[in-house]
Amino acid sequence: MQNLHIVDTHAHLTDKNFVGRLPEFLETARNADVRSVLCVGTNIDDSHQGIALAEEHPEVRAAVGIHPNVCCQAGEGDWEQIIKLSSHPRVAAIGETGLDKYWDDCPWEVQVDYFRRHLQLSHETQKPIVIHTRDCAEETLEILRDSAAQTGQTSGQISGVMHSFTGPQSVADGCLDLGLYISFAGMVTFKNASEIADIAKRIPEDRILVETDSPYLTPAPQRGKRPNHPAMTRHTLEFIAGLREVSVEQMAASTTQNAFRLFGAW
Repeated sequence: MQNLHIVDTHAHLTDKNFVGRLPEFLETARNADVRSVLCVGTNIDDSHQGIALAEEHPEVRAAVGIHPNVCCQAGEGDWEQIIKLSSHPRVAAIGETGLDKYWDDCPWEVQVDYFRRHLQLSHETQKPIVIHTRDCAEETLEILRDSAAQTGQTSGQISGVMHSFTGPQSVADGCLDLGLYISFAGMVTFKNASEIADIAKRIPEDRILVETDSPYLTPAPQRGKRPNHPAMTRHTLEFIAGLREVSVEQMAASTTQNAFRLFGAW
């Protein structure tokens, strides 16, 4: 297989596992045909750091935002800094934002407030939004629909991605109706993830993305080992290609075209 270009649409390259070793991991990624990586921010510090990495490494672009699990820890002025960073030329997206009921780290109303802020910033900057949801997919979809209505967006007009999607199918359908892309991480390869795999089979070819969520969610056959890293995107892509009964080349071409359509070319 020659001339593949795979995009890891969600990686946390500022994580301590990558400190001092990122050039090594990016070279490993290139050797696996993973040639573009979106470095996703979770707070003001790593949003700054992600931009710095994107300035240093041409294959990296950044997303800036405050994760729902840490938004209640945001300091005075942090959100204003995110707004300022969102205009940086190496910033391709807003986030990671969303909602999380699995961890009891931040009050629900604070999460909702920050989620709505990110959605508004995405709308104002015309940069796509990167959405996290855990144990509250239906609530996340409800807020997305409400936000679309409030900003005058009709069906199919929200620019963004539901990252590391785990279901259910009804939420996937609702997100697709809103115009969102659906991205799959290493969990789709797990033996106990048949529901996620079934959804990955059904997502339209022009709406599916792949990611690592590194350093987490290492795909089979390396499940449980850390750090997961961008090269592992290839394992997930190959697995999904098998599910959908298409070639790896076609799956790579489709997901990369989708990533470029959403985030712009690297």
